[in-house]
Amino acid sequence: MHRKSYIALAITLGVGQEVSASGFIEDSKATLELRNFYFNQDTRNQSAPTDREWGQAFMLNFQSGFTEGVFGAGLDLQALYGVRLDASGRAGKRGEDNTPGSVFPLSHGQAANDFSKPGATAKFRLSKTQLKVGTLMPKTPVLTYGDGRLLPQTFRGWQVEAKEFQDVNIIAGRIEQVVDRNSTNGQGMSIAGANNPQKGKFSNQFYYSGADYQATTDLKLQYYYGSLEDFYQQHFLGLTHNWQLPVGKLKTDLRYFYSTSDGKNSSVEGRKEGYVSAGYFGGSATVGKVDNRLWSSLFTYSLQGHSLSVGYQSTRGESDFPHLNQGQGRTLYLITNAQSLKFVNAGEDTTVAAYSYDFSNVGVSGLTSGFTYLSGRHIQTATQTRSEWEHDFRIDYVFPQGPLKGLGLTWRNAVLRGNDSADKDESRLLVTYSLPIF
Repeated sequence: MHRKSYIALAITLGVGQEVSASGFIEDSKATLELRNFYFNQDTRNQSAPTDREWGQAFMLNFQSGFTEGVFGAGLDLQALYGVRLDASGRAGKRGEDNTPGSVFPLSHGQAANDFSKPGATAKFRLSKTQLKVGTLMPKTPVLTYGDGRLLPQTFRGWQVEAKEFQDVNIIAGRIEQVVDRNSTNGQGMSIAGANNPQKGKFSNQFYYSGADYQATTDLKLQYYYGSLEDFYQQHFLGLTHNWQLPVGKLKTDLRYFYSTSDGKNSSVEGRKEGYVSAGYFGGSATVGKVDNRLWSSLFTYSLQGHSLSVGYQSTRGESDFPHLNQGQGRTLYLITNAQSLKFVNAGEDTTVAAYSYDFSNVGVSGLTSGFTYLSGRHIQTATQTRSEWEHDFRIDYVFPQGPLKGLGLTWRNAVLRGNDSADKDESRLLVTYSLPIF
């Protein structure tokens, strides 16, 4: 029997479902992704020691096909495993600030030798609509999983995605728990201001929905809604347009978020319980209440491997931009989603400039590089106006052929300074390889 048949049969017996071999089995695939990750973060203006962590990840992903018929069913399995190779800095022990390392979870006050995150997702298909229940890795404007460390962040819940109408993609879902990048346990969700691990407030209800409309070949329109129960409600509007010029191409990217309070965050009593947001507040009656409007524009000109981007982002209102934040890292759908900082403080105005180059245009296939500079100003606090800046550099190379074909090398460096954040120098080195099993 073919090895696909063995795996699919074992899964079928485990869930007690009869399947059709031509769909569930023959359309299945499995890959093993290897990631070697080195992280070095040096805090310059505080007494914290350098955070150095190094690990090896093994990420096995199995995706079945669907059973035949009008109503199809399938199953996806995920096994994420990380091994500590070194944690000689702050990550090796719990410091006075009670802060764990950036890559590994803590075990008895020490960075764990290894950690794992299994996942399973049941999936169902009717026409061009799919329902997924279990482990999810959403990627929408109001919720995006983070993958900036050794193992990715995952969520638990359900999601429906419908492509019944031409040029329209509709998504809706509910998240109940998050398993963070340096954790093995599912936990509730929170926002900055309320996410203290010991005394914070958390919610197990995050709802999201939205639609992407490809109006023309070059124009896409988006609307999304997200809500973390007892914390915030958020609306998003987006527009992206590609314009083929006589020489080169111009891409326009416009985004707008409108965020207000929800549930306990809406009342003084609820905020006194701890359901609060970070940010600057002008009056005592509104301290901790979500109130944020964020808009941005980014313009990218591309020509023969060169890409030059300029952009601007502005936040208004009395709170920081609200988003799921357990205090262990996050990825945001913002033009300011930098390597370290996010530039989402109350009142902050940020200028963005970036340049990247694809060296395949000069005969070096697989080599790319990029530089980004971000400067945030007018950050509102109770006593003064603050600022911060960051510049990021990265270089990527994927072997295009030969015995090392597909092997990827990445070096990322960030320097951040300002009176609203710690001064840090940070480097990351990644070696990645994806091995198809079948």
